[in-house]
Amino acid sequence: MTAFLNALSGKLAERWIALLAIPGLVYLVALTTAVTLGQRHWQDAGRLRERLDALAAAPGAHSAGVIVVVAVAVLAGAALIGTGVQALGALVEQVWLTGPRGPVTRWLTERRLRRWRAADHAYRTALVAAGRARLSGAADSDALLNEAETRYACRNEVGLVAPRHPFWTGDRVTTPDRRVWRAYRLDLTAAWPHLWLLVPDSTRAELGVARAALSAAARLTTWGLAYLLLAVWWWPAALIGLVTMATGALRGRMAAASFAELAEALVDLHGRDLAHTLGLECEGPLTPAAGEEMTRLLSKPE
Repeated sequence: MTAFLNALSGKLAERWIALLAIPGLVYLVALTTAVTLGQRHWQDAGRLRERLDALAAAPGAHSAGVIVVVAVAVLAGAALIGTGVQALGALVEQVWLTGPRGPVTRWLTERRLRRWRAADHAYRTALVAAGRARLSGAADSDALLNEAETRYACRNEVGLVAPRHPFWTGDRVTTPDRRVWRAYRLDLTAAWPHLWLLVPDSTRAELGVARAALSAAARLTTWGLAYLLLAVWWWPAALIGLVTMATGALRGRMAAASFAELAEALVDLHGRDLAHTLGLECEGPLTPAAGEEMTRLLSKPE
């Protein structure tokens, strides 16, 4: 038990340092730099060095008690900033995944839906043209087929299915629900807890990593917003904030796509195992008939 508690405390300390202390300390350094230099002296490193020398020459700088108090205060401030950013990161993640609940989000959803429909129409038009050219033996059939493939990729960049969320991330995370329903007539929301209990630990670990990556990307985006605030005193912080936000948004898209692909693959690989566990006959790949029966059983209708 002692060894377990020591290992647990070590892991908690590592997590605290990685998530809160170090990013918070870096932010405190940036904040101090911004307040010290300001907009007029944004690149004056000598001004910053003079400020540090003045602090080092202060009488309290040679007192062990003062140094300890300042160190504890700095660590506490860093932890407090990190905790605040982590909390706001959860809010950013909820915004990414939110549905159309107000006039702004409804407008964004409708805008994405119009883009998807236009891209889908262009793809289907190009596909029909390529099919007709192939049947007639036209010389440009290959070029038309390539055009259809390009249109297909453009439509999928907007969404694999018709958008229902204001942001791409929300649609991508919920896309497996709709694709699994279309393919197998299986309600993934009802089936997910049961599938989760059936799959091996390695599969759950992969999904957990992808889900954690999405949360980490939201926190990184929040750090970018925090650095943008420093631009009020020191404009170079805006560059740091914008780059950090762009990186966080890109990582969020990648994490959402990875999680959705893994969730869909889990159903493809273990959907039949769930059917067998529920006592249903399912020879070969999972069928819509088996999916409908599982949905009926798992929904527990009265």
